Amino acid sequence: MDKKYVIAIDGPAASGKSTTAKLLARKLQFIFIDSGAMYRACALFALENNVNLEDISSLSDLIERIEISIEYSESGNRIYLNGKNVTERIREADITKLSSEIAVIGIVRKKMVELQREIGRSGGVIMDGRDIGTVVFPNADFKFFMIASVKARAQRRWLEAKEKGEDLSLNEIEDELVWRDRNDSTRLLSPLKKATDAIEIDTTNKTITEQVDMLLQIIKEKS
Repeated sequence: MDKKYVIAIDGPAASGKSTTAKLLARKLQFIFIDSGAMYRACALFALENNVNLEDISSLSDLIERIEISIEYSESGNRIYLNGKNVTERIREADITKLSSEIAVIGIVRKKMVELQREIGRSGGVIMDGRDIGTVVFPNADFKFFMIASVKARAQRRWLEAKEKGEDLSLNEIEDELVWRDRNDSTRLLSPLKKATDAIEIDTTNKTITEQVDMLLQIIKEKS
C-alpha cells in the first residue's frame, strides 16, 4: 500500500486485537508499534544504569536520555535502544519481570506515549491497546474497536492455556476477564475507551483471518 496510514486498534483482553494488528501490519508492510517491547527496552535501560524504580528522580532523569526506535522486517520488528539492537535481549527473563513493574509508573507511560507518537509521525504504523485511538493517536487515519462476548474471549484464553499445559477452568478465565474489563474501563491511567469515531468490529464469531481481512477491506475501501 502506497499510503502510510496510522491505524489504531483498541479493545478488551482476548478480543483478538494484538494478533490482528500484527498480521495486518505484515500484510501492509507497516511497523507494528509493540508497546510491550518498548517498556521492555525501558526496563533494560534502567537495569543497565542501575536505577531503582522507586527512585522517581533518578528514573525521571533516565527516561529523558532514552531513545527507542522500531524497524519493520519480514521476520518481525527490530527494536533499538539508543541505536543498539536489543530485539533478543529484551525477551529474557530478567527483563520480563522488570518491564511489568516499570509499565505502571506514570512518568514512564507518559514518555512511552511521546516516543510512540514520534515513531508514528511519518505514518505506516499500526498499534493496539486500550487508549490508542483516544490518547496515543487521537488523529489516526483509521480507528477500530474490537469486541467479543465474554464467553468467546474466555474460550480463546482457555484454548491458549491448554496449549501451554496450564490447568484453568473456563469459569475461572471468564471471571478474570469480567474483572479485567471492569478494571481496564474504570482505571484513571489509560482506561479502555472506544473513540467516538472508531469502527466497531465484533469478533465473537470470526477467525483471526476473517478479522484481518475485514479490516483490510475497510482500509482499502476508504483509501
